[in-house]
Amino acid sequence: MRWGDCAGLLAGVDEAGRGPLAGPVVAAAVILDERRPVRGLRDSKQLSALRREALADEIRAKALCCSVAEASVEEIDRLNILQATLLAMRRAVLGLRLRPQHVLIDGNRTPVLELSVEAVVQGDAKVAAIAAASILAKVHRDQLCAALHAAHPQYGFALHKGYSTAAHLQALREHGACEHHRRSFAPVAEALHRNGDLLQGLE
Repeated sequence: MRWGDCAGLLAGVDEAGRGPLAGPVVAAAVILDERRPVRGLRDSKQLSALRREALADEIRAKALCCSVAEASVEEIDRLNILQATLLAMRRAVLGLRLRPQHVLIDGNRTPVLELSVEAVVQGDAKVAAIAAASILAKVHRDQLCAALHAAHPQYGFALHKGYSTAAHLQALREHGACEHHRRSFAPVAEALHRNGDLLQGLE
């Protein structure tokens, strides 16, 4: 890979949670240690939950450093999901203990950074550090969804992770939205309108 020729530390960055109707968007940045490779890295969506969790533990143990950051529901609604995602990515990179010489971002857009940065389309399938970041971001967001489920079991967050499944949309119709739903997303806005713009738990 051409990125293997980069001098100095290379950070991979990916996100989880752009599409869901609820919860923050999460980004992770990882600088891998070439002397301690992590086997089996790939796009987090191609791995089972158990395998992702095991790899996440191994990444944290073996990477030179890693960082996970979020952009909140309020920031998503205020900025839009793209800008909030880029903000979470920037926070993840700035949260690294070591300063990378080059940053590879999954996708076709890059956050504003005072570093050498490059977007890599389908980077989680091409760059090990991006794949590692995708795993950390996905595991972190799944844990957030488990906590949301515990607080608001009527929505089924543990099952659909906030995505607009038929079950989630039905729950929105029945219960309205909670404070963790993204009000700028159309299905949530429609649920709020139907329920008099009231948030569950805030009436």
